[in-house]
Amino acid sequence: MEELIPLVGNLGFPIAVSIYLLVRIEGKLENLTVSIRELAEAIGKMF
Repeated sequence: MEELIPLVGNLGFPIAVSIYLLVRIEGKLENLTVSIRELAEAIGKMF
């Protein structure tokens, strides 16, 4: 049990940062997906 506490302390911060970044990137990826769909539609209308 004594070995578990430092392990969680050392790993907790990187895990929290990773989750934070994943949540932030998710929204940007959604916007990028929408933009790609709109671009595909615009190109499709040109031809």
